[in-house]
Amino acid sequence: MLNEASVREKLAVACRILAMEGLVDEILGHVSVRIPDTNEMLIRCRGPHECGVAFTQADAIQRVTLAGEGAEAGYHVPKELSIHSELYKARPDVTCVVHAHPPEALVCGIAELDFRPVFGSFNIPAMRLALEGIPVFEHSYLVTRPDLAKPFVEAMGDKDVCVMRGHGITVTGRSVEDAVVRALNFNTLAKVTLQVAQTGRQARVITEEDIRELPDLGHTFNQEWVWRYYEHKLKRWERA
Repeated sequence: MLNEASVREKLAVACRILAMEGLVDEILGHVSVRIPDTNEMLIRCRGPHECGVAFTQADAIQRVTLAGEGAEAGYHVPKELSIHSELYKARPDVTCVVHAHPPEALVCGIAELDFRPVFGSFNIPAMRLALEGIPVFEHSYLVTRPDLAKPFVEAMGDKDVCVMRGHGITVTGRSVEDAVVRALNFNTLAKVTLQVAQTGRQARVITEEDIRELPDLGHTFNQEWVWRYYEHKLKRWERA
């Protein structure tokens, strides 16, 4: 049973974490959660007192249909609602969707840099994202309609991260924590990819032997503790 109040608060925290870490800025970017056994979602909307994603509170998280209907008076669903709704229609495995505009990922996409597994133990989940491959959606338009979202969903396929060239990224997960931590890990990969390119050198990928020695450290290590770290970091950031 979905505890809607709890999920609203978690989505608001997720938005503020993404802003704190530079993946979203000003009023751009949104996060949603599928409501099980319905054609509805909870999603970050812009409200009558909108002041930016970094200041998102639970009231900005609205329950709407996949068509975007049902928000309280004064609240507006994202113009790119179709990114979320079409992913939920196509991907029963997806519970949460993050759409963000991290600068390093933007530059990597524009420069057509490949996301390669050039590091290992530094960030194992990020390395595995590179190993699995990051699809790129070649269009830069605003995804304002389902017919514009469907080619994007096809380009993303069954992957959990997609770079939208000249636009941003979309990340999926089985929970809010899963999607947000994955977005943060991918942001690390994008930063390193860009920094390596700026050296003018071609970095070697890590060896298959090293990859075999990299363990799966598990959900608690890779996600639960990382999410908790960012929750506490956010509290300190907001007090500063």
